[in-house]
Amino acid sequence: MAAHPGARGTARPATHHPHPATADRPTVLTGATVVLPTGTVDNGRLAVDGTRITATAPENAHVIDATGHYVVPGFVDLHNHGGGGASFTSGSVDDILKGIHTHRLHGTTTLVASTVTGDMDSLARRAGLLSELAEQGEIAGIHFEGPFISPCRKGAHSEELLRDPDPAQVRKLIDAARGRAKMVTLATELPGGLDSVRLLADHGVIAAVGHTDATYEQTVEAIDAGATVATHLFNAMPPVGHRSPGPITALLEDERITVELINDGTHLHPAALQLAFHHAGAHRVAFITDAMDAAGFGDGRYWLGPLEVEVADGVARLLADGTIAGSTLTLDRAFQRAVTVDGLSVEDAVTALSATPARLLGLDDTIGSLEPGKSADLVLLDSAFELKGVMRRGEWVVGPQLG
Repeated sequence: MAAHPGARGTARPATHHPHPATADRPTVLTGATVVLPTGTVDNGRLAVDGTRITATAPENAHVIDATGHYVVPGFVDLHNHGGGGASFTSGSVDDILKGIHTHRLHGTTTLVASTVTGDMDSLARRAGLLSELAEQGEIAGIHFEGPFISPCRKGAHSEELLRDPDPAQVRKLIDAARGRAKMVTLATELPGGLDSVRLLADHGVIAAVGHTDATYEQTVEAIDAGATVATHLFNAMPPVGHRSPGPITALLEDERITVELINDGTHLHPAALQLAFHHAGAHRVAFITDAMDAAGFGDGRYWLGPLEVEVADGVARLLADGTIAGSTLTLDRAFQRAVTVDGLSVEDAVTALSATPARLLGLDDTIGSLEPGKSADLVLLDSAFELKGVMRRGEWVVGPQLG
């Protein structure tokens, strides 16, 4: 939700003077290291005409020398609660658009708006508002994180508002989203959990296992019922035990599951991230932000649903008990950390930030990779993997900073 009137955000999203729009003139990026589905091309070339990537560009194209830089696909965030001081759960339309724009400035060209636990009527109304933004192309859909989660693993969700995943209540949210619901996070071991997974699968909505206290065996049942995502793997679920392997083991070992990871250096130890990549591979990992209002905004006090959050040194925690409350992560930082700290290849980072989430959303025919005919969504990074430009649908959101 939007920062409480008493919030003490200290920073603001960066502003940039846009580069001339490619909708008026085709553009060619030359000299860059271009990361393609087939591999990385040094001294590569990428042409954009209108809103699409093209195989060739007309002679009147504007040529940009991007030597010494990487060109990668725009980032795709499956799980994001807000940014720029604004919340997708409770902010106004203008607030939501501000949050979306904040993440676009950091390379996220496609975003699924996530809600937090609330009462059912409020969530249904929020779904209606967010569905309008999805219809306008501002977001790629809606993710409901709560209220159908375990009180044992509630994280930063209000326990008083939690409920079992009754399929009729799950259906209420799906209907309120008017075809724009993309994902629902469930503690599938709760009464109604498996039936709700089946309902979601039947309606083409991703059933995600998360905020769960399930056993290994219960998690296998959920996967067999149709669950396909692990909500922020490792976080808000039992740890791996040698006699009780728990949900993490079941989720990592099954090829049907895509695992979300929050790569901010707070939610996961680097060894846990490496474990996930070793067992799942980049094709089954989706980096997410799980961002809250403070992302791209600054330290201070905020509200996450009815719960007050203190953000200090970029880490968000509930004021009441210190529980981690989402993140202030942006996906450009997740990319940079993946390559420079975690030791992932650039290709694997691109897969986890763009190709895998695009495929999961069923949008890989238009986004997620740099191929002719696809949307001209791209990010420019320098040799240190600092963001230097963002293009969305052929328009520069952040004009190229190549000096």
